[in-house]
Amino acid sequence: MTASTPTPAQPPYVESVELHGHIIDSLILPKVLDEILTRGGTFAIKEVQIGQRQIDPSHARLEVRAATARQLEEILAAIHDHGAVPTVDQDCRWELADLDGAFPENFYSTTNYRTQVRLGGEWIEVEDQEMDCGILLDLKEKAARCVPMAHVRKGDPIVVGRQGLRVLPAESAPRQSLFEFMSSAVSSEKPKGVTVREIAASMKRTKEAGEKILAVLGPAVVHTGGVGHICELIRRGYLNLLFAGNALATHDIEQALYGTSLGVSLDRGLPADEGHEHHLRAINTIRRLGGIRAAVEKGVLRSGIMYECVRRQIPFILAGSIRDDGPLPEVITDVLVAQDAMREKIRGVGFCLMVATMLHSIAVGNLLPAWVRVACVDINPATVTKLADRGSHQTVGIVTDAEPFLRALVHELAVGSTS
Repeated sequence: MTASTPTPAQPPYVESVELHGHIIDSLILPKVLDEILTRGGTFAIKEVQIGQRQIDPSHARLEVRAATARQLEEILAAIHDHGAVPTVDQDCRWELADLDGAFPENFYSTTNYRTQVRLGGEWIEVEDQEMDCGILLDLKEKAARCVPMAHVRKGDPIVVGRQGLRVLPAESAPRQSLFEFMSSAVSSEKPKGVTVREIAASMKRTKEAGEKILAVLGPAVVHTGGVGHICELIRRGYLNLLFAGNALATHDIEQALYGTSLGVSLDRGLPADEGHEHHLRAINTIRRLGGIRAAVEKGVLRSGIMYECVRRQIPFILAGSIRDDGPLPEVITDVLVAQDAMREKIRGVGFCLMVATMLHSIAVGNLLPAWVRVACVDINPATVTKLADRGSHQTVGIVTDAEPFLRALVHELAVGSTS
């Protein structure tokens, strides 16, 4: 008998990738290495250049190895969202959408991080960055932008796969030192005074940079007595855009007309006579007058958040829900129309303050790119946790009631200000 020739071992599947940006202090590099090992692969670090100053970027080149082609593809897909891209440049691949309102099967699902596509040998910035969208190409103009699924039209060129794509999380997210801006970890025992001061400082920097400050507010702002603080933020120029629902506007107007919120007197803390009707009567009054702006112009609505928005020409978008009474005339009841209105207005936003509204906070978080700082304040820790879990990692959370936070924030913004 002759000895059989042993079958040579299958060589590993290998891909060389690179990372660039603030990959050390943001822990991007350790996350990438962990993803590789968790999925059964191995790596070899071929090159590392670490920035010597806080503003300096770092660079790393890795060799990723896997036992099968499928395993390698899974690893590359996992580390791609952390910014790891193949070192061999190739143009992105695309397919024409075959249906209205649907992506091709292999479409690339976007993150909220800064993204580039390679088209015609050039790296192109993806505009209107937003998570959970596709990328629509303009082949003639060599341009790319995020597009929601509902906006896709048959024949649109949509990016598929991950070839020719760069995700830059270490460059998209604002760099934060531990003491400059606190971690998004949620705790009711955080030193809130420190966090409020840092939020106020960030809002001041946003204002000085000429960027917009967006407030996303829930009705608890009114219930807890925070209306005056929000009005002060508007008057001081620290609120340039408001997103809310029917409830925030309704209870704000109820307070202005009746001095109550959900029928409870905000001065005495006791239910008013027939107070349970006040919110509905407030809505009816505004509807009869033709809307919130008309109520201000006719002198019926003379105080409150909505009054200040109209008086100082602060744009607001009120998105409705299935629970709404009325609703107020300005409320957008079609959720897709409301989403598009929000997308249009968030351009130029540099800071977002979310207070006491879980659903609106998550919805707006889904629309914001990662480089927009977000502060989320809620009595329920799950609100901030859900924001982070759904991809809004730039969120800093404070677990507290709305009014005490807003009072402290207005105080911090007033310190050293002459406005």
